[in-house]
Amino acid sequence: MGRLGPIQLDNYQPLRDLVFEALREAIINGTLKPGERLMEVQLAEEMGVSRTPVREAIRKLELEKLVVMVPRKGAYVADISKTEIAEVFEIRRALEGLAAQLAADRATDDQLETLERYLFRISEAIDKGDLEATIMLDTEFHNELYQAANNERLGEMINNLREHIQRYRSTSLAHPGRMKQALSEHRRIVESIGKRDATLAKKLAEEHIINAENSLMQAIFRKGK
Repeated sequence: MGRLGPIQLDNYQPLRDLVFEALREAIINGTLKPGERLMEVQLAEEMGVSRTPVREAIRKLELEKLVVMVPRKGAYVADISKTEIAEVFEIRRALEGLAAQLAADRATDDQLETLERYLFRISEAIDKGDLEATIMLDTEFHNELYQAANNERLGEMINNLREHIQRYRSTSLAHPGRMKQALSEHRRIVESIGKRDATLAKKLAEEHIINAENSLMQAIFRKGK
């Protein structure tokens, strides 16, 4: 594999936690891909650690459903089913709608200006065909929206859900026309927040999540997976 760098030791965190976080991030960002086998020896060598913290990390990742253990074969990065995607998006739709609704009531002028700047930066990234930058800015845009909702727990809940599908976001946004469509949806959400129309903001955010789910479903399962 050779894609994971050496673990940077932290005086405040045990090695097993650092290894766990590194592997978890590699799965979420797609460095370790769905269906890929996790070889303890190779992973340990790449990260410059022994097999023990790697084995412990894999067990914890299994509990988070990011890894599956196959009898007599070993550990694999978990794939995701249509049912799991539907469940994640069903909850996200409700929470994202609430976040937009709250933002329409609570966003400051500065936060609105920040959201509008993100729209401009996302548009630039799309025009350049920079998918990586588009994904990063899209994530930051949504985080700013959660900040504008002024409900810290709500933002944490949404981000935890998003992590389950984060590794598929490049697949979703790369689906033909999805990046520009998502940008248009973002613009309408920001406009509704700027008008302090909480009902419309909620509706548009929910529609945005429905469209994101449809795009992801088409991108992942278009070949009958």
